[in-house]
Amino acid sequence: MSKTHNYDEDKIKSLSSLEHIRLRSGMYIGRIGDGTNYDDGIYVLIKEVIDNSVDEFIMGYGDKVIVEIKDKTIAVRDFGRGIPLGKLVDCVSTINTGAKYNDDVFQFSVGLNGVGTKAVNALSKKFIAVSYRGGDYKMVSFERGVLKNEKSGHDDKQPDGTLIQFVPDEEIFGDYTMSEEILDRRFWHYAYLNSGLKIQYNHDKIYESKEGLKDLLANEVNGDTLYDIIYHKEKMIEFALCHTNGYGETYYSFVNGQHTSDGGTHQSAFREGILKAINEYAGKTFNGVDVRDGLVGVVAIKLKDPIFESQTKNKLGNTDIKSDIVNKVKDALLLLLHRNKAVADKILEKVKFNESLRIDLQQVQKEAREKAKKISLNIPKLKDCKHHYCDNSKFKDDTMIFITEGQSASGSIISCRNVYTQAIYSLRGKPLNVYGLRKDTIYKNEELYNLMKALGIENGPEGLRYNKIIIATDADVDGYHIRNLVMTYFFMYFEQVVLADHLYILETPLFRVRDKKTTMYCYSIEERDKAIKKFKNGCEITRFKGLGEISPKEFGQFIGEDIKLRPIRVDQLNEIKKSLGFFMGKNTPERREYIMKNLV
Repeated sequence: MSKTHNYDEDKIKSLSSLEHIRLRSGMYIGRIGDGTNYDDGIYVLIKEVIDNSVDEFIMGYGDKVIVEIKDKTIAVRDFGRGIPLGKLVDCVSTINTGAKYNDDVFQFSVGLNGVGTKAVNALSKKFIAVSYRGGDYKMVSFERGVLKNEKSGHDDKQPDGTLIQFVPDEEIFGDYTMSEEILDRRFWHYAYLNSGLKIQYNHDKIYESKEGLKDLLANEVNGDTLYDIIYHKEKMIEFALCHTNGYGETYYSFVNGQHTSDGGTHQSAFREGILKAINEYAGKTFNGVDVRDGLVGVVAIKLKDPIFESQTKNKLGNTDIKSDIVNKVKDALLLLLHRNKAVADKILEKVKFNESLRIDLQQVQKEAREKAKKISLNIPKLKDCKHHYCDNSKFKDDTMIFITEGQSASGSIISCRNVYTQAIYSLRGKPLNVYGLRKDTIYKNEELYNLMKALGIENGPEGLRYNKIIIATDADVDGYHIRNLVMTYFFMYFEQVVLADHLYILETPLFRVRDKKTTMYCYSIEERDKAIKKFKNGCEITRFKGLGEISPKEFGQFIGEDIKLRPIRVDQLNEIKKSLGFFMGKNTPERREYIMKNLV
């Protein structure tokens, strides 16, 4: 064997826990990001610290948490029991050390395995922890996970509790921002999930909820309900639900205060419990799709030994709890239905309407499928890739599909795409505005039907074939109009795809500024003007009017490693309906007036 392939004892490395967290930070906090995404690492750090404060509240200690963020320094002060002074250093720096393993101290904790605060410490440029207990205190300070100072003393003016202060390390997180909208959403989640808890943010803003998940759901649907919100709370489970005029089903699920964005056992059990309760009340066997179409539900459980799929705790894996949750939801909902006949009647009316709609839709679906078979066994206008999101291959997260306007735009992408992970679907022009139209519209419109089949979402987001659905249109009036029409299509019929962060807009440069040696691409007029100043001996300026004007050789860099994507996100369901109604509805005079008032 060649010496270049030496594989001996010297090649084996053992990393300390600190080294491992810093080298493999994604294993502990998920994506790093730049602060524009709800799940970016910076928010995970904040969450890990606040989770420990909330755990104290869950156990009955301290009903207030103070959060202060200034100049990228984050401080969280709770008024719980405070970390035992003699173990403060270990609890914030030594993996697998903490009270979360002791059932006498924590029975329902979010922080499962004693890693969270240690990860925050390891990934922070500066980290300070202070514990106050019985008039005494201890303060420890770290730099990038390495202990720098310890100090103990007496201060009987400070109530018991813990203060954590940290500055995320720019070596890990680079240049990031903290979105006030994302922080606001996270703090409200804490308040809704822990009625009675008060979170004070930057001195003046207070987050507090009296009716827990009922408040959360009311805020999400904002009055778009067919009946009063159904709400139930007991020691181990809390849930709220209602039907709206929308399509599909939407859920928000939580375990011990942790938002499980990917659902899990508790969410599937919640869905099953609802179906069983309504069927038993009606004395019929309704189809689950008919019962749940238009349903928005929230469920939170407390669990002694939660099993999550990763440190970021997005999906619950406990299987032994399913039947218990199904029965709890069924029994509680059944009782509520018997006690409130008016609400029960509204639910059955909605279910029967869904049933008749589905039966009508089945005939239209059959006709559409027969028509599609006659056209081709393949989906027209789709240039597919080899790997798909639903296949669960190791490349699933890299899969994407570009929705382009016409053949000229897709031509540039086809020539330079990655055939393994990048697919292209070409629109024939401006698609139909589907705002306010029934779902059978998809089956009557060939292009919308083919797009749905290409994406694999006819029967729900579980069949989604691409992780990222990217709208790639020209940066002109027609391009923006097509972009809005495509977004309306998803918001109307497949809002779960949007809520799960699968929909994006491709950003391509508006200008190219160059001389014989240097080429710069600019995404705005401001960037163009700055670039021009850098060319002292003059330069050539090109304005790209459409994607088809960018050569395949140039286009490759805009859909490669440095691809610029703008995520399409909605923080609340009610925002979708308000925005669609204004921008895509039949209120042309109102829109015209708005445009005239806001013209620059």
